[in-house]
Amino acid sequence: MKPVIIHESAELELRVAIDFYEAIRKRLGLDLEEEIRQALAGIQDAPEVWPKKKHGTRYRLLTRFPFAIYYLDLPETIWIIAFAHTSRKPYYWRDRI
Repeated sequence: MKPVIIHESAELELRVAIDFYEAIRKRLGLDLEEEIRQALAGIQDAPEVWPKKKHGTRYRLLTRFPFAIYYLDLPETIWIIAFAHTSRKPYYWRDRI
């Protein structure tokens, strides 16, 4: 199984999102964090399953929260590029590649 590496800007995005949802309702941010954890495990188990997009990236949509995980399936690692809100400007994270 390939290791998962998360871009530092993606880590910040995730932290901001978790804090935002936690401020709305206690444990909601933790629910987002848990869904992300499960999605990352699924990506790690079968990275080629999720649809390919521009620039060779792949993405996985979350079910409960309006986020997509964008990543590159590299030979030795899975590189998480963004935890992108689905209502944001598309491909704002492109310069991270």
